[in-house]
Amino acid sequence: MSDKDIIGNIDALIAEEHELRTKAVGAGLDESDRDRMRVLETQLDQCWDLLRQRRARREFGEDDADAEVRPASEVESYRQ
Repeated sequence: MSDKDIIGNIDALIAEEHELRTKAVGAGLDESDRDRMRVLETQLDQCWDLLRQRRARREFGEDDADAEVRPASEVESYRQ
C-alpha cells in the first residue's frame, strides 16, 4: 500500500464521517450510525498512524513497506 492509497482511504473515511455528522445535525443518529461513527474514527486514527510510520521510516532510511497497521487498542490509547 502506498502513501497515496492510504491518503485515498483517509479521504473516503472523512467523507463518510462528514455525511454522518451532517445527518446528526438534522434527524440525529441512530445506534447503528453511532457505531459506524466510532468505527470510522478508529479507522482514521489507524490510517493516520500508518502514514506517520511510513514517513518516519523513510526519514530514517528504513523501508516504509515494513510499517504495519497497529491494533485499535494501541492507536486509541495514544496521548494527544
